[in-house]
Amino acid sequence: MNEGQVDLAHAVALGSIDDEDHSSVQELLDSEDPALRAAFRAEVQQTSDALAALAEVTATAPPPSLRARLLTSISARPGL
Repeated sequence: MNEGQVDLAHAVALGSIDDEDHSSVQELLDSEDPALRAAFRAEVQQTSDALAALAEVTATAPPPSLRARLLTSISARPGL
């Protein structure tokens, strides 16, 4: 895979592709090169796995008071 295709795989893993990128992804997945398709899917999966691991390691619990503050804020808004 070339650098642009790797970048595209990362965008897919992040869920940040636009219409133009979506067309490029479809072209890759429709490619007659099975090795290219497999490499692209593997890159997307590896990136997704890395992002999930990072999220798990860096996750922090919200402060205990957050729920009460949110509920108070919501109830103070008219029409909700």
